[in-house]
Amino acid sequence: MNATSETMVENVTFDELHLGRSGRLVRQLTLADVRAFAALSGDVNPTHIDEAFAKGSIFHGLIAHGMWGGALISSLLGTFFPGPGTVYLEQTLQFRRPVRVGDTLSVVVTVIARDEAKKHVTLSCEVRNQTGELTLGGQARVLAPTEKVIRPRTPLPELHMFDPMSRLDSWVGGLAFAEHERPKCAVIHPCDEQSLSGAIEAARRGLFTPIVVAPRSKLEAIADAAGISLSGIEIEDVPHSHAAAYRGAEMAADGHVSMLMKGSLHTDEVMHEVLNRPALHTGRRVSHVFRFDIPTYPKPLLITDAAINIAPTLDDKADIIRNAIDVAHALGVALPKVAILAAVETVTPKMASTVHASALCKMADRGQIVGAVLDGPLAFDNAISAEAAHVKGIKSPVAGDVDVLVVPDLEAGNMLAKQLEYLAGAASCGVVVGARIPIALTSRADTAASRMASAALAALLVASTK
Repeated sequence: MNATSETMVENVTFDELHLGRSGRLVRQLTLADVRAFAALSGDVNPTHIDEAFAKGSIFHGLIAHGMWGGALISSLLGTFFPGPGTVYLEQTLQFRRPVRVGDTLSVVVTVIARDEAKKHVTLSCEVRNQTGELTLGGQARVLAPTEKVIRPRTPLPELHMFDPMSRLDSWVGGLAFAEHERPKCAVIHPCDEQSLSGAIEAARRGLFTPIVVAPRSKLEAIADAAGISLSGIEIEDVPHSHAAAYRGAEMAADGHVSMLMKGSLHTDEVMHEVLNRPALHTGRRVSHVFRFDIPTYPKPLLITDAAINIAPTLDDKADIIRNAIDVAHALGVALPKVAILAAVETVTPKMASTVHASALCKMADRGQIVGAVLDGPLAFDNAISAEAAHVKGIKSPVAGDVDVLVVPDLEAGNMLAKQLEYLAGAASCGVVVGARIPIALTSRADTAASRMASAALAALLVASTK
């Protein structure tokens, strides 16, 4: 019997389980299987999930958990042979050889004994790989079903094994700069554990050389309580957060630092001091860009502007897009695809966002915005999904492969960004661009990891301008 039905399950009753009858299941092991089993079981033995460790083990590479083969036996017994109504009573297992990612396993269970009075069945169990080698053997004893069951197979949700923070961390891990190339960064008032931890971790990873601008006594008390070492860290002692923002902007205007990092103070405190210094102006509108790693999207996604410009004009949006294109280029996207979002895909004078979108696209056609492919107005579904665009009859070079989402205003952008983070499990970092220096800007609720990644994004922008 082959376990091949995708829509129905049918059992084999005790009366049908004659000696020698067997059932079979075939399954190929993927890396996602290994990670899913580790996540569900809590077995994080590095032999199974840490490739560097596993290469140095006696197996010389990642192997499946031994009980993964046991789970396949259980799947065959419970789903197909004997199937629904089966009660597991006993299982013995002998592990013969390791199973590796890519191996195709054939699971065969064969009836070797029957107990008519108790309706018990004993089955031999063998799991062999694609070369026929025995990887797992044993015996199972079950209470077999006595009534026939044929019913639709219960659909299961699609399982996405994705750790956005891991992908974010992997990206940051490749960005360390040589000591002489590290930008100097004024870290402004990192007076809570998360903001201080993020800054120190960024420095530890070689992303920048920090100058912490904060009240020294307060900073040291926080560091002591959190077990954070400030050894070797330059500290500019100031009385409060306003003074920290003033001094940080002053250092940037003087050229003493080439980037800023916001700590545990309000965004407007930092931005007020930056915008008050003509030496930091470029002629462009300043704007914010989020970088998101999203479980259901295959590549990083930039969103702008969700933090600085409340109700941007057409000219503001042109600069917002130019700034986002610069960030995309720094991230290695040579020709980013930019979707200008609105609630609908058609241009209507009643919705200023659609008029702006069409004008911005025409500006790109005329060379006023360069370095990217623009399309809009596009609703969110059309921008993200080529299928949604196709259903609505929209032909777009951007739909389904977008790199940058341009939101109509801050309210829409802020809500979108927070929904991605809190409902979709996305990992984010953010930077302010358009001034002469980038500013690693995060929410006061962000984690140390997010703050560290924001610093990485700002440092990458500094490096891209050299």
